[in-house]
Amino acid sequence: MVSDAARQWVLLERVSRTFALTIPTLPEELRTVIGNAYLLCRIVDTVEDEPRLSPAQKEDFFRRFLRAVRGDGDADAFSAALAPLLSEATLPSAHDLIRETAAVLAVTRSLSREYQFALNRCVGVMANGMAEFQGQSPSVGLADQAAMDRYCYLAAGVVGETLTEFFVMHVPELASREQEMMALGRSFGQGLQMTNILKDVWSDLDRGSCWLPRSVFLDVGFDLDELRGRSSQSVRRKHPGSAFEEGLDSVVATAHGHLANALTYTLHLPARESGLRTFCGWTLVMALLTLREIRRSPVYAYGTGVKISRRAVRWAGLASRGAGRADWSLRMTFRVAGRGLPIVPVPAKVAWIDEG
Repeated sequence: MVSDAARQWVLLERVSRTFALTIPTLPEELRTVIGNAYLLCRIVDTVEDEPRLSPAQKEDFFRRFLRAVRGDGDADAFSAALAPLLSEATLPSAHDLIRETAAVLAVTRSLSREYQFALNRCVGVMANGMAEFQGQSPSVGLADQAAMDRYCYLAAGVVGETLTEFFVMHVPELASREQEMMALGRSFGQGLQMTNILKDVWSDLDRGSCWLPRSVFLDVGFDLDELRGRSSQSVRRKHPGSAFEEGLDSVVATAHGHLANALTYTLHLPARESGLRTFCGWTLVMALLTLREIRRSPVYAYGTGVKISRRAVRWAGLASRGAGRADWSLRMTFRVAGRGLPIVPVPAKVAWIDEG
């Protein structure tokens, strides 16, 4: 009989090529808990992204999932209700994940009370926060950078906080700078989420969603409402224009600023913790390489999406492993990976209102 932990690993390999590569670099103690955290968050993402669900249905499934995570609800009933409603727009791996929710939560309940507390908070903030964005304004995109910041916190910044809690449990000496690490971890998560938003602009539009900040594009003369109803295929026939690309560049620069904070976060980890540094560094470098592809790829500009090559992923891993123990080498790897990208420095906020 296959154990729940083994099933979790199979699910992780199916739903995320990136994390299936980076999680094994972590100390053994953290692999199971961080793999579990990723899958819990991915279940929330699956509910949020499913175009067939109404806002009311999404809110209901968020509540049901939170009860299951906290042990007050039935994971099998959650899966049985949600699985038949998922459309072909949801990847087959996500269909599998929903069907296996009970196995994922069995792993959650096998973790220490401290880990479970952190996971419950993370999933609670994310699921309750995602409900904010259901059924909002019919305009394309979020109102402004502040709204994007809020969305990115709920989608990924809270994950940065949770990873920081895990790292402090593993390396108690980090407790003296935990608040600074929390702020940098939120920024790390935002940089990754902004990169994902940029990478997935066209697939999100195909699902009727857009998470770009309207005011940033209006400042350069482009109204995101011009993208209304246009699929990636139609964009390929009619390019949005240079003002749109200028707006994208502005968002790239802000994402790069957050990733610079991610570098500072990684450098705060003790050099002897090479697994933690490699995990963070590899993720960071892949995000930078993705931003470079977004800026230089005419195919991306016409709506076909962007993904870094397997060769680039391997280089990112090797470079991060090699740079992990030396601060100067890690900084050099960051500069090489981000060469040519615009950047806007972003202060990491120590104070943050997370529950809204």
